[in-house]
Amino acid sequence: MERILLLEDDAALGHGVAMALERPARTVERVETLAGAQSCLAQTRYDLLILDINLPDGSGLELLRTLRAGGDRTPVIVLTANDLEIDEVTGLEAGADDYITKPFSLAVLRARVDAQLRRRADRTDNAVLAIGPFRFDFARMEFRRAGELVELSKTEQKLLRVLVDNRGHAVSRAVLLDRVWTDGAAFVEENALSVAVGRLRAKLEDDPARPQFLKTVYGIGYTWAVKP
Repeated sequence: MERILLLEDDAALGHGVAMALERPARTVERVETLAGAQSCLAQTRYDLLILDINLPDGSGLELLRTLRAGGDRTPVIVLTANDLEIDEVTGLEAGADDYITKPFSLAVLRARVDAQLRRRADRTDNAVLAIGPFRFDFARMEFRRAGELVELSKTEQKLLRVLVDNRGHAVSRAVLLDRVWTDGAAFVEENALSVAVGRLRAKLEDDPARPQFLKTVYGIGYTWAVKP
């Protein structure tokens, strides 16, 4: 699940942008103040930030500078009504990945957002993830638990990738079915997901009946626990 944080104090514009960007596998969380954005960032990991500059309680550039100073490299698109060249330069120098001046086309914004998310995915595709006793190298399709190799099927690898990319957050069954079974099949039985989860637990958990890592979120789907 892709997560976007939208910081925009114009409620009508923010609502329209959120509706334009949301997808079945993408959520947009909208806040109207700098304090609201800071609260969200303290609790949630996002794939993209869209920041307005002029806010009731400060500037989106202040937040951007703070994030970059702390080593946060989350992609950022800056929105502003200021169309002077110096404003664009200031935004980019503060660490923005892109800059859009109001008024703007929602189609253009969608294209810019999709481009940033694609670039982020390209940067992380070859990442090696070390989580607890696990070391997952998706590029080499090499998966280890406590140093021991674990053989995973292609379906199990896809399922694991979606879960660990969204660790700490519940991923719905519908999203998992959409993201894991991408071979164009017109219909996939929901039982296929339950079977894949069971097999993955059998390979990664000490006690699959009492999982510490791949947990069920009843009524929603599954989550990879951050702190088992």
